[in-house]
Amino acid sequence: MGIYHERLKLQPPQFLLLIIIGLILVGSILLKLPIASHTHLSWIDAIFTSTSAVTVTGLAVVDTGSSFTMFGQLVILLLIQLGGLGIMSFAVLLFMLLGKRLGIKQRLIVGQALNHSKFGGIIGLVKKLLLYSLIIEFVGVIILAFRWVPEFGFGHGLYVSIFHAISAFNNAGFSIWSDSLAGYAADPVINLMISLLIIAGGLGFTVLADVWQKRSFRAFTLHTKVMIVGTIVLNVLAMIVIFLLEYGNTATIGTSPIGEKLLASYFQAITPRTAGFNTINIGELHESTILVMLVLMFIGGGSTSTAGGIKLTTFIIIALTVSSFLRGRKEVEIQERRIEMNLVIKALAILTISFVFIFCAIFLLSLTEEKPLLQIAFEAVSAFGTVGLSMGITGDLSDLGKGLIAFMMFIGKLGPLTLMFSLARSKESHVRYPSEDLFVG
Repeated sequence: MGIYHERLKLQPPQFLLLIIIGLILVGSILLKLPIASHTHLSWIDAIFTSTSAVTVTGLAVVDTGSSFTMFGQLVILLLIQLGGLGIMSFAVLLFMLLGKRLGIKQRLIVGQALNHSKFGGIIGLVKKLLLYSLIIEFVGVIILAFRWVPEFGFGHGLYVSIFHAISAFNNAGFSIWSDSLAGYAADPVINLMISLLIIAGGLGFTVLADVWQKRSFRAFTLHTKVMIVGTIVLNVLAMIVIFLLEYGNTATIGTSPIGEKLLASYFQAITPRTAGFNTINIGELHESTILVMLVLMFIGGGSTSTAGGIKLTTFIIIALTVSSFLRGRKEVEIQERRIEMNLVIKALAILTISFVFIFCAIFLLSLTEEKPLLQIAFEAVSAFGTVGLSMGITGDLSDLGKGLIAFMMFIGKLGPLTLMFSLARSKESHVRYPSEDLFVG
């Protein structure tokens, strides 16, 4: 009972669930205000937009730049920041400013929100999270401002830089332009800065803290090494595959010079994990490229990061488990370290539950929406991975379809395993039964 909330008897996953729901509802009410939009915004569209912002997804049923006023856009930006860095992190900051101490229950709740399994170091992690985030976002704003202030003037150029820097670092994918960043497909400064912000946000705060403190690859923790190497390998492979698949596609990069082709391929290799910006028309991509992006969106970024998906480390653990089985190994090993079996089981549980949610979403959307199955699958996986990329069907979804996609964004942000834990009423069993074999395969 020690981990329960004193009055409501809530476990940390349940409390986190209520916090996210509450933030979505508050955001929906603010976006529904007349001063938030230029036109009438329905409740379902307000809830969808608020959910997309809080879950840092970026899927939009109405155009952010033209439909929302400055007030509405600032509400979305605030929801992105709270959703990306975590409302619990800001709560901890407020506690510290007021000179109050966090109890055991509060530390467990914050740890659950940050996907931090260790009890110790919560306060330090939150301080580093906020400090690194603000520093990185500030650097991003300055560099983007050098490009956008001359184009739009100081005031609007600075606002555009702030909006996109926060959206990129938090892997939100929201843009004030209806075609996202397609107008800057050939701009190296915009492409590189936005992609670096996405990568920094997707690596995870524990990785950023480890890199800042140790600054030597050999001294990094195993998690940091796996995340850095895995991110580089996956991004490079994705870039090469997209470049080769889309090389002759005149609707995307086929008519561009070789340099622009490489830049666009690089950017679209980064954004599916899980940022949602695009510099080329996603709906015009070859089906083979779409399938590659589906895999990237499903994998996502790193734990304790602003990204979604099953997480890169989960994918790597599953791949190592398969490799160990094929080689006849009884234990999963990496870098002369053994992976505990409980992590393997957790990774398999995340994979299985994620597949179940995505399959159910695709099945239900196929009943409610008259769209090609590939477009529906792309939308569902994009929502679950909190990516925000779309093949152009988001605005055409029925109200029921919007509700399903909003639910998938919520699941993707909370995490399927966290949701199951918050709903489960499991009790530890001390009974051990005799074993017996089952035939598999």
